[in-house]
Amino acid sequence: MSSTVISRTRFSVLDRSRTRQGRPAAEALRDTVALAREAEALGYHRFWVSEHHGVPGVAGSAPTVLAAAVAAATRTIRVGTGGVMLPNHRPLVVAEQFGVLEALFPGRIDMGLGRSVGFTDGVRKALGRDKEDAEDFAAQLGELLGWFTGGSPTGVRARPSEGLTVPPFVLALGEGARIAARAGLPMVIGDLRDREKMLRGIDRYRSLFRPSRWATEPYVVISGTVAVAGTEAEARRLLVPEAWSLAYSRTHGTFPPLAPAESVRTHAMTARERDLYESALAGHIAGTPDQVAHELETVLKETGAEEVLVTTSTYDRTALLDSCRRLAALFAPGR
Repeated sequence: MSSTVISRTRFSVLDRSRTRQGRPAAEALRDTVALAREAEALGYHRFWVSEHHGVPGVAGSAPTVLAAAVAAATRTIRVGTGGVMLPNHRPLVVAEQFGVLEALFPGRIDMGLGRSVGFTDGVRKALGRDKEDAEDFAAQLGELLGWFTGGSPTGVRARPSEGLTVPPFVLALGEGARIAARAGLPMVIGDLRDREKMLRGIDRYRSLFRPSRWATEPYVVISGTVAVAGTEAEARRLLVPEAWSLAYSRTHGTFPPLAPAESVRTHAMTARERDLYESALAGHIAGTPDQVAHELETVLKETGAEEVLVTTSTYDRTALLDSCRRLAALFAPGR
């Protein structure tokens, strides 16, 4: 297979505004806006931001607010959320927020929607939610889309949302693939480390898909970490801070800011921490440009995906930007 499969695939970025050890949260948000400008210049298709609450390692708690800042700082790249966690909000308020975004930045706004609730009991209590609220996602999704089409039974109208078209996407975890298919919406599915589970979700989505006013045929976005560097070792170094954060969260119950790769490598780990850390390093698409191109061709052939949403986070922002540039050289050479 030639690299034409890569050149005809859309590539986009999801930045989670990861905080860095010893640095203020405000810097992480400014870094997100700066990265969006670079992604636009490099030819990425979309730039999305995320929603997390009460997480020390993530500054992005208000994705529609951050999306507004990103859209204001860019001109052409599509901007959206990956995603707004719908069980945390009233659908009318979400519709209004995206309506304002679309009114201010017409034709550039995406509405990525997820069904997760807070990570901990404390966060869920603060949000006034519990785990069961995620079970109502399909109904919440239907209500949200109805505000754009004027379908509310209450007599209230969502302004300025009604009549606007903001493309919705469903972040598929577990039941998400079925919900996305039956609603006739594009689906975002991760992660690249569990290919068999990803492929099962994609097959389920395509087999159950029902055309809708939002999408006439299935549209699959695969998401995960892609790290490109001059050597395999440098690419692996990019993965180290996030891998340690994941291992730490599994053993300490809180997701921490990113630490420099060098300090992680010299850190004394328990046997369980070491196992989790090594597991978190495995399975990503990482390496030299040739290695990454080969792996991307393979996964794109396996999945038939229309788009790749790159979710890479690391402490070294210079190395992260270099990775984005090297990846862009694969899908948009000569840009």
